[in-house]
Amino acid sequence: MSDKVVTRFAPSPTGFLHIGGARTALFNWLYAKHTGGTMLLRIEDTDRERSTDAATAAIRDGLSWLGLTWDGDPVSQFERAPRHRAVAEELVRLGKAYHCYATRAELEAMRESARAKGLPPRYDGRWRDRDPSEAPAGAKGAIRIKAPADGETVVHDLVQGEVRFPNKDLDDFIILRSDGNPTYMHAVVVDDHDMGITHIIRGDDHLTNAARQMVIYRAMGWDVPSMSHIPLIHGADGAKLSKRHGALGVEAYRAMGYLPEALLNYLARLGWSHGDDEVMSIADLIAWFDIGDVNKGAARFDFAKLEALNGVHMRRMNDDELLGIFINTLPYLEGGPAIAARLDEIRKEQLLAALPGLKERAKTLVELADGAAFLFAVRPLPIDEKAAALLGGEAREILRGAHAALNAISGDWTAEAAEAAIREYALAGGHKLGAVAQPLRAALTGKSTSPGVFDVLAVLGREESLARIADQID
Repeated sequence: MSDKVVTRFAPSPTGFLHIGGARTALFNWLYAKHTGGTMLLRIEDTDRERSTDAATAAIRDGLSWLGLTWDGDPVSQFERAPRHRAVAEELVRLGKAYHCYATRAELEAMRESARAKGLPPRYDGRWRDRDPSEAPAGAKGAIRIKAPADGETVVHDLVQGEVRFPNKDLDDFIILRSDGNPTYMHAVVVDDHDMGITHIIRGDDHLTNAARQMVIYRAMGWDVPSMSHIPLIHGADGAKLSKRHGALGVEAYRAMGYLPEALLNYLARLGWSHGDDEVMSIADLIAWFDIGDVNKGAARFDFAKLEALNGVHMRRMNDDELLGIFINTLPYLEGGPAIAARLDEIRKEQLLAALPGLKERAKTLVELADGAAFLFAVRPLPIDEKAAALLGGEAREILRGAHAALNAISGDWTAEAAEAAIREYALAGGHKLGAVAQPLRAALTGKSTSPGVFDVLAVLGREESLARIADQID
């Protein structure tokens, strides 16, 4: 086995890249990056009924959006079936596997007998030592591996510790079906060996497979890779993660306005930690991650924590970078395409100028888009219910005076100049500043909340600001 670490992410293309799969990919990627190794991608598409090209594309798209790059071309497990068959036949030649001609009825009778005794269903080894000449004429037969009958198989797991499996529980499992198709158990071992995988990092639902797969490695005289079986993710209620908890495809998180970096930070913290650090950059994660530090217990997925963390990442990000991500994400956000359609160079400048105020109030890109909507609104602005309430009573008279005060600004139109003019007007008229600022905000944005009202005036510019205020006076 080489000294260089080679990990792999091996999803089945039967659906989108869900959040648990994304975390498995992340742990493989981080461990490869941390050790200066490589991560390979294998698409386990042997289930021809359920595997689709659309799902393969969605998995690749999801990984790319998260920035989890793989080395080389993705490997298709299905396309490697001839190699899997060759290894199964080699094991027969070596006397480590054999053809089994048990009929369906015989296998069912074995299952019934085991069930009656309260035992797990097992194959009874009836063809293990029979002469192949006894095979029924024309029968194809499956290939079964000769599992050790006594002693135990020990998995030295970097996360779970030493896990022992009594060999009597392994039985002679099938590696090649009678139709010539390899089983998943067998294909995985051949692929991992041929791809030079040194470290297998996967969900702990595969832990029982590890013992069986070690039987194949040993029969072929191959090195067994290092194994790490990571705990599954549970919902906030402690039950296994399901769609109602947020076990969605990663593209759903993009549509909800999460930053890839924040999502990776959150996923890394599900089952792994580095001291008391909560907010980590990708560089931090790569520097600090070690697979041996992953907890044995299941982690709980919490949307509120993810949202709060996303807000921190947005506020920490430089405005140009955040603007770039925001623009690239617009096609996926609700209402985003409408914003994208009106995003000319002038509005891009306005948006960049408004970002410091907008990102203070937003925890997701959806909230950012909502906060920025006033920049893209067409006059006369739609006024929401709370804003309409701020424009009632004497508010229009106040707005009339504010309009005159702002119109009288002679120098540069800046937030500072606007604030000075409004403060002077409020003082002269005996108004509290809020009594002027609130109707101004409603007139300028159509909403009751926004970045600072003087920043809004500066970003919108003289002409648009005065026109929006005038719309609400008339």
